Amino acid sequence: MAKKKRLVVMVSSTVYGIEELLERIYAILTKFGYEVWMSHKGTVPVISTKSAFDNCLHAVEQCDLFLSLITTHYGSGKEDASALSITHQELLWAIDLNKPRWVLAHDQVVFARTLLTNLGYDDAKKRADLKLKRNPVVDDLRVIDMYEAAIRHDVQFADRKGNWVQKFVSPDDAQLYATAQFYRYQEVERFLEEHLNDPDVVGQRVAQEKKP
Repeated sequence: MAKKKRLVVMVSSTVYGIEELLERIYAILTKFGYEVWMSHKGTVPVISTKSAFDNCLHAVEQCDLFLSLITTHYGSGKEDASALSITHQELLWAIDLNKPRWVLAHDQVVFARTLLTNLGYDDAKKRADLKLKRNPVVDDLRVIDMYEAAIRHDVQFADRKGNWVQKFVSPDDAQLYATAQFYRYQEVERFLEEHLNDPDVVGQRVAQEKKP
């Protein structure tokens, strides 16, 4: 009998400052039996005729599961200062495709959003008027835009689905979440086999699974 294809998890993130965490997550997911696409490890499929940006978005389309890490660093790939980073666009594309997804956001991103909201900068347009001085904490306020996209801030509260975002402070926090969410390899596999042809069911089931 032909060997069953492994589920593919795409890990979307910047690399700077979280190399150790990415190594841990890669080790965990491969141990559980997943095929892991991660730019840090060089495992994202590359088509030579496509740009780096197009290869990343193609990977989002082709993966089975999507894991996003929102950190205090916004990431590269911007054509100009106003363009979205590749990591940001990967997340938006995964949301548009309604990919089964899991999102981790650093505590400092969540704190920065709360602080700026209390100061009256409660949406992306208002935050865009702020100019950050060089600092080692948050290098671009659009990491908050990513967080708001992940929690489906643009959708009415009653209609929000797939909006669970797990806050993490340390690599241990993030590792625990990844372990808890992905260890049930066979269960996730059966879920996809049963429901992959019905995106609405996928979104509803994933949202239900993420509730505490």
